[in-house]
Amino acid sequence: MKKWLIGSLFLLFCLGRPFHAGAEQTLQQLIDAAPANSTIRLENKTYVGDIVIRKPLKIVGASHTVIKGSGRGNVVSIKSSHVVIENVTITNSGKSRDTQEEFAAIKVYSNYNTLKEITVKNSFHGIYLSKAHHNRVERVYVVGKNNGEIAGQGNGLHIYYSNFNQLIGNTIVGTRDGIFFDYSNRNVVKQNNVSRTRYGLHYMYSDDNEFYENEFMFNTGGAAIMNSNRIVLKNNKFLFNQGMRSFGVLLQMANDNEMANNEFYQNQRGVYIDQSNNNFLKGNTFLQNQIGVELWASSQNQIFTDNRFSKNITAVLRLGGEGNNQWSGNHWGEEARIFDLNQDGKGESPFEYTSSLHKIVEQNELAYLFFNSPSIRVYEKINELLQEEEVMAIDRHPIIEQARLSLQQIIGWLMIIGIGTFAIVKFQRG
Repeated sequence: MKKWLIGSLFLLFCLGRPFHAGAEQTLQQLIDAAPANSTIRLENKTYVGDIVIRKPLKIVGASHTVIKGSGRGNVVSIKSSHVVIENVTITNSGKSRDTQEEFAAIKVYSNYNTLKEITVKNSFHGIYLSKAHHNRVERVYVVGKNNGEIAGQGNGLHIYYSNFNQLIGNTIVGTRDGIFFDYSNRNVVKQNNVSRTRYGLHYMYSDDNEFYENEFMFNTGGAAIMNSNRIVLKNNKFLFNQGMRSFGVLLQMANDNEMANNEFYQNQRGVYIDQSNNNFLKGNTFLQNQIGVELWASSQNQIFTDNRFSKNITAVLRLGGEGNNQWSGNHWGEEARIFDLNQDGKGESPFEYTSSLHKIVEQNELAYLFFNSPSIRVYEKINELLQEEEVMAIDRHPIIEQARLSLQQIIGWLMIIGIGTFAIVKFQRG
């Protein structure tokens, strides 16, 4: 009984005691020697990778802790569940494309792990989840080469056959794709910031993911959703995604997705929909894009409601023929000629949005390069005068923004009415 008690007390002492990296041990040796479920606290120095973690552990760095890989593999490989890594900089993963495995700063092969407050530099992929579920990646900063070489680097966060993960508050700059999903379902992506990548978000064959409050800026494409269904995108910002065939969001062979309350500002195309059906777009703002929504006839049964279009070169561009899509209750901006005689905020009749730009786009894809040219506006105006524009969208119940008058404006109008009335009365009395 005494031996059992002494052994138990010793085990509890070990589990509660932080293990510090000493000069006499490598980081891998320290990890191997630490009891399961213990905490390892690292010093302000550079440790040598590559390391493999095969037991539940918590590894906490100091303000200048660096784990530097050999340049030939993963810097950190996690093969146990319930591993926590916090507050470290990780650098120098393998970058070779001649191996079966794509290397990363941290590669996770297991479930229920947490990666938090980590900086990744000079690595192929940043964080790679491989058949790993229920993990949390939070406040990770991944910086890539930002040199435009698509094959020269990997993705910031790469999610492969991995479900039920949470990606929260991460920042990714200059990688190939910011966040890439491949056959991964039911993940939550929230409050991430991605810039200067090819695609900020890239979905392939991944369903039922949720995507909230993220920001994508200065990418070739904000979010490319391909062969993926039932994705929810709410309260995200897609800003300044410009370039040849660029977009805020691309839906391609993507069905039953919901896009609500997102902001699309100064993109070449806000939303581009091709070979996709039954998508629902509500409450989105399309401001100063070249094209608000580009909609191909291969896509059917989209519903557009309560979206706001303002100051785009063209709000809607329908290509490849007519499609069966529904427009109802959208705001078409000040330039739309809509009458609201009874002042109920709704147009008195259906609104037809027309354009002639589809002609030059269908004839020559290079036309996108000239959408900011003044000649495009001249072309549209000429076709409008010649009545050669075509209907891009018919909104059955368009919404009119009610103008609000300031107190000074109200007083001004009352003065004008009063002066006019006085003049009329005086004139009548002769």
